Amino acid sequence: MNKELEHSFVTQLEENQNIVHKICRLYTNDADAHNDLFQEITIQLWKAFPKFRGDSKFSTWMYRVGLNTAITLYRKSKRRVETRDFEGVSFKISADEYDDTVEVQMRLMYDAVKQLNDIDKALVFLYLEDKNYREIAETLGITEVNARVKMNRIKEKLRTILNP
Repeated sequence: MNKELEHSFVTQLEENQNIVHKICRLYTNDADAHNDLFQEITIQLWKAFPKFRGDSKFSTWMYRVGLNTAITLYRKSKRRVETRDFEGVSFKISADEYDDTVEVQMRLMYDAVKQLNDIDKALVFLYLEDKNYREIAETLGITEVNARVKMNRIKEKLRTILNP
């Protein structure tokens, strides 16, 4: 991969790394698993980047790759994230320390969301990220109508979990 493409990837990843941190927070329970999943998502983004055509925004593509990676690993390992070594990457990505103090008030919501199945988690995550139903449907590979129906059902599930 040429240096220009490499620079473009690193720049866009650094600008959007909070997306990856949020996905990691949703699918992991401790700092080590968070860091492992962050690394694995970064590797998968790097491997897939040459195929990124720009048909969607980089952030939308990043959501899709990140969520697919998290869901795949979550299902394989049942909350134990395993990573693979990735040789040949000659750059360092500066990772900001993840500070979740702003999100402390959402802890109960995150705990409730973690009780949902993998696809429902992803849908809620995108909804909380203020993605419209068209973007949610595009990212998850479902119809817009299906995304709306699923979200209404999920809201009812979350009400039940939060207010038993």
